[in-house]
Amino acid sequence: MKIYPDAHYTDPWLPGREIDLFVPEGRCRHTVMWMHGGGLEAGSRKGFDGIAAQLCAEGIGFASVEYRMYPDAKFPDFLVDCAQAAAWLKANAKRYGLSDRIVIGGSSAGAYISMMLCFARQYLNDAGLQPEDFDGYIFDAAQPTTHYNVLKYRGMDPRLCRVDEAAPLYYVDSARPGRPLSIIYAENDIPARPQQNDLLVATLRHFEYDMSLVSVTNMPGYGHCGYDEAKKDGRFILADMIAEFVDRLDR
Repeated sequence: MKIYPDAHYTDPWLPGREIDLFVPEGRCRHTVMWMHGGGLEAGSRKGFDGIAAQLCAEGIGFASVEYRMYPDAKFPDFLVDCAQAAAWLKANAKRYGLSDRIVIGGSSAGAYISMMLCFARQYLNDAGLQPEDFDGYIFDAAQPTTHYNVLKYRGMDPRLCRVDEAAPLYYVDSARPGRPLSIIYAENDIPARPQQNDLLVATLRHFEYDMSLVSVTNMPGYGHCGYDEAKKDGRFILADMIAEFVDRLDR
């Protein structure tokens, strides 16, 4: 595995907008662009070396994205950043030995961002792209309603369930990227999070999304993202789920 840390995806360079690239030694058949969790106010692109190494061993490149966060950022800065990162990666993947067949995904807050890039197409449009330019999307423990910290920084109760312009669900009626979607959440996730993801699935079905493209995984016994760093038989569970999704794209 080759590692290219701290690449800058904005021009001119702007702090807090870096991307770490993990490249397989052999042919790279897909690249996964991943956004970290942390409630849009914490977390880091660092710490994914083990997951990246497991994916690279299977010919899957990995790109870990940093983005601006609260309290220094405001909505939708983090969405704009990740759309720019996606555009940069699409344009520069082959230069680093990565595939330009890219899956966009993330955990928790990063999955919320992935959902917004998938469904709220104006963010990728503003970066010169469309949701259809990517091969698939992975939503690991995402909040499809307005993110609780978006609510908090509006001065609202973060427990509220709201569907407005900051909610992926708001855009499902017109969002038809026609790409495979992986929806993952834990049995004992954040209160109301499993039900919100079930509502997303029901809404996709209601608006006649091709449900053969949608996979839903409920992780029994786990709390919110508890499986992300966990291993089974010496292998990262999350990396195996990502690889299984990519394998389906290659069939």
